Amino acid sequence: MTSIACRYEGGLRCQALHEPSTMELATDAPTDNQGRGECFSPTDLVATALATCILTIMGITAERHGWPLEGATARVKKSMTTTGARRIETLEVWINLPTELEDSARAVLRRAAEACPVKKSLEGAVAMEMHWA
Repeated sequence: MTSIACRYEGGLRCQALHEPSTMELATDAPTDNQGRGECFSPTDLVATALATCILTIMGITAERHGWPLEGATARVKKSMTTTGARRIETLEVWINLPTELEDSARAVLRRAAEACPVKKSLEGAVAMEMHWA
C-alpha cells in the first residue's frame, strides 16, 4: 500500500507528497476550468499515469526478455467532455518502440501494454485509443 499526502495551497493549487520517496508534485486547475494551468491538472495526471504505466509495464517485459526498450516513447492526448458533467472523455496514446525490435517482441510488448493496471482500471469509464509505431 502506498500513501500520498495532499494539501490544498489555495488559488486552485494542491501539493502532493509521495510518502515512501518524499517526492513532491503540484497540481493546478486547468485554464479552461478557472485555473492558472501552471502545473499538471489532476486529470493530466490520469493521462500521464496511463502513458507511464504503459511504458513501465513494457519495460518490465522487455527487461525480462533482454530486449532494448530505451528510447521508447508514449504521447497522450486528453480530451474533456464539453457538455454534461466535466470528466475525461477520451485518452489517445501514441506509442513508439525502438526500431531494432523484432515483430515478435513488438507483439509481446503490445499485449503487455494493453494489460497495464491503469488502462485496466480506466476501461469502461474512459474511452482509450492506442496508436502503435
